[in-house]
Amino acid sequence: AGKAVAQLASDRALIIDGALSAEGVRLELLDDLDRAGPYGTGNPSPVFVLPFHKIAHAQFFGAGHLRVTLASQRNVQIKAMLFRAEGTLLGGFLAKSIGQSAHVAGTLSRNHWQGKETAEFRIMDAALAG
Repeated sequence: AGKAVAQLASDRALIIDGALSAEGVRLELLDDLDRAGPYGTGNPSPVFVLPFHKIAHAQFFGAGHLRVTLASQRNVQIKAMLFRAEGTLLGGFLAKSIGQSAHVAGTLSRNHWQGKETAEFRIMDAALAG
């Protein structure tokens, strides 16, 4: 009758492939990751955690998406996105945690905007640090 506690916990687990800081999120890293692809069902995109990053800014835009700025302990900033965030627990958590330090998990992607290419972090989960 029901799953064991350990099974329930593993159902909610997010497997992390590595830890980065905002300083390490560069286009060169994306180039290296692209060489390990293509990604899909049998080869999922790597998931990284940005530990102890301050949620410097969070703003909803468009169709309920959330644009977030994360700052490392050295105050290097990275742009991050959470799609379809409005009305979700994670979106609400990020929006109300501005100024707080968090561990933020997600994947890396390329952002093309106004002729410029940058590395961007796509948020999957987060928790307050400490």
